[in-house]
Amino acid sequence: MHNHDSDATDVFGFWLYIMTDCILFGTLFATFLVLNDPGTNMYMLKKHVDLKDILLETFLLLASNFTFCLAILSLYHDKLRRVQAWLVITFLLGASFVWMELTEFARLASEGYRWDVSAQASSFFTLVGTHGLHVSFGLLWILLMIFQLSFFKTSQVAKRRMTYLGLFWNFLDIVWIFVFTIAYLMEALYVA
Repeated sequence: MHNHDSDATDVFGFWLYIMTDCILFGTLFATFLVLNDPGTNMYMLKKHVDLKDILLETFLLLASNFTFCLAILSLYHDKLRRVQAWLVITFLLGASFVWMELTEFARLASEGYRWDVSAQASSFFTLVGTHGLHVSFGLLWILLMIFQLSFFKTSQVAKRRMTYLGLFWNFLDIVWIFVFTIAYLMEALYVA
């Protein structure tokens, strides 16, 4: 009975965390949209956006989600080495995404579009950077999970932890689709 109560508390706590992240990102999106009104935006991101790089970043993150799903499937088929291999691939794809995002930030700064040039730029870097920070924490969680699987094998504990990690990783993909659409695509398609 105690174990069931503990599991219910874990599930509640995890969903509470996801909901607070939804509120956080909702606030960041609202701030970005208010501060990036095309009529008043004097530091438009459009001239700095390279959609090909952003599409590659998007592909890397979505591919990492797919490989994570393959890890989950392998876990439920009790294929421990495959789980770990897919998690390593997931990690590499996610790390590539973060690397490209950091490279983009450095390029934008070198072109004069830094977080401190305007409220609009600050809202962009805060929104995209917060997502990147979440992905970075997810990467640490993946590394921890790879290590823990050596001890937990394909037990119920491992399956529960992988499920939470998978929900978090899926959440980051969903948030990225909104970031891509609102911060990049809408800006790139805006005609002055």
